This record gives sequence, structure tokens and C-alpha cells, in this order.
Amino acid sequence: MSLCHSRLKPLLPMLWLSALFSASPAWAVTVTSCDRQVTVEQPPQRAVSHDVNMTAMLLALGLKERMAGYTGISGWKTLDPSMREQLGGLPELAARYPSLENLLDAGTDFVFAGWNYGMRIGGEVTPASLERFGIPVYELSESCAHVMPGRVASLDDVYTDLRNLGRIFAVEDRADALVQGMQARVAAVQARLGEQPSRPRVFVYDSGEDLPFSAGRQGMPQPLIVAAGGRNVTDGVAGSWIKVGWESVVEEDPEVILIVDYGERTAAQKRDFLLQHPALQGVTAIREQRFVVLPYLAVTPSLDNAAAIETLAAALHPEAFAR
Repeated sequence: MSLCHSRLKPLLPMLWLSALFSASPAWAVTVTSCDRQVTVEQPPQRAVSHDVNMTAMLLALGLKERMAGYTGISGWKTLDPSMREQLGGLPELAARYPSLENLLDAGTDFVFAGWNYGMRIGGEVTPASLERFGIPVYELSESCAHVMPGRVASLDDVYTDLRNLGRIFAVEDRADALVQGMQARVAAVQARLGEQPSRPRVFVYDSGEDLPFSAGRQGMPQPLIVAAGGRNVTDGVAGSWIKVGWESVVEEDPEVILIVDYGERTAAQKRDFLLQHPALQGVTAIREQRFVVLPYLAVTPSLDNAAAIETLAAALHPEAFAR
């Protein structure tokens, strides 16, 4: 007995230190999420993402094996085959907005969502409601305009989200590589554009017949259009995804219409609707039939934003990309 005790005695300080670090892990990271500070005690192992863009970010960071599932995709849009293949084996916990029960039943230990991207102000699932169960929430930066009035979207939102997720999941090197890749592609577009004498007027058409659903200056299409050398005709509206009147669209006379390809109606059906709309017949983009089609993933905060800028810039300034 005394021999065992003597052998154990030198280990006691080590055991005490181990217990101390288990209680207060030295790894814990704190990041800024909208107007909050979020602390994650250890890299998540049962994460849940909302919507295709946030889910794609986690997949690009190599985190599929550390996800409990995703929400908010099949109820809103159709997945392209490559994305469907990447998600193979991961359950969709809710077709649209998740419930608290959905997340708790999945043993969720981290949520990546946004305002109007899986969470509603005053809704059942919010950072405050999940905090009671010890589940940290990181909010999509672009969506912070809903809780931080006056905030304007930028490409830095995507870079910030990737880097913060890199810290949260302890995959910083991978996150930095993704950010640097995006930045290089955007810089290449800027170099091709140079100093353009004018910025073509662009109208974003998401959906809607009686009133069009478009994007204001707080939505991701705003910085995409600016980076591509254009001007968003609804940049005077303080909102992200918004309803506007057809009259205001006609007054702005867009030269190019950006169609968001997702939902029950195809991009071709949306284009035909716009071409046949009586009020739009005098609009330059309609008369010249100048349309750009981009998938939902490309116009919401995502890694595909770089591709969106490349496509849009080539359509707005073909002379700069012909050489």
C-alpha cells in the first residue's frame, strides 16, 4: 500500500494540472459574432449549418465529419449534383427553419446560421435560446445588418467568417488558404477592369411578380456588383433582401438584369416573365436583352462569390475581358 502510494505521489501534481486544464481548457477561442463575443471551449464535433452557402463553407473547410447535419436547403432550393454528392450521408434536420427540438435531438454542439438564414428575431432558435443549452452560435456576418442597423455588406464579411470558423474548428491554415484564393481571384478581376469610365446599372431579380424581390445595399449582391464594376440600382435602399416597386426599377433603367437562379421557377422562366412584363418594355436591359444568371450560392455570402464577380465583370465590361 505504501509502495503504491509512493509511486503515485510524483504523479499527483500532473493529475491536478490535467484536471485544471480540463475545467478551463487553454484551447478556448473567442470571436466576434455581430455585436456579441462568442467563446467556444473546444473544437465542435456536432456542428449544424443552415442554408447551402454556410453548409458549403464548412464542407470547404473539411469539416463534414464534424457535422451533425444541416438545415434549410431542400425546402427552398434544388441542390446541384456536386453539392448533393458532397452532402452524402449528412442528414438534413429541417427542410426550412430548424426548431429547437431539431437541434437538441441531433446533439448539436455548435450552430452556424444567420438572421433570416435560419434564425428570426424573436424566433424559437436564436443565440440567446441556444445559450441556455450550452450551444454557441456563430452568425453569418452579412446577416448582422438585421441586429446592427446601418451595417453594409462587404467581401470582408466572407473572409471574416472563414477565418473565424478556422479558429473555432482549429483549421486556421485551411481557412487562410481559402481566403487567399478568393482574394487573388478578385484582385485579378480588378486588374483586368482597371479604371472604367462608367459603371453599368444592374438590377438584381430574385423572384416576385406583383413586387420584385431584390437586394439592397446591405445584401451580398451589393459588394459583388461594385467589385465587378457595376452599380446596384437599389443601393439606396437600407436592407439586404428587399421588395421594391416595378416603378422604381423602371425609373432607374437598369442596363443589365442579374437573375438569381433558384427556387421553383427556372432562370429561363424568370427571364421570360421579365421580357413580357408590360411595364419593363422601355428598360434598356429588356430592350437589349442583357441578362446575367447566377446561382443562389454565388450571390449569398460564400466561396462562390469570387466566381460571381468574374462572371458579372465579364458581362458588364466585355471589352476588358476580350483581350
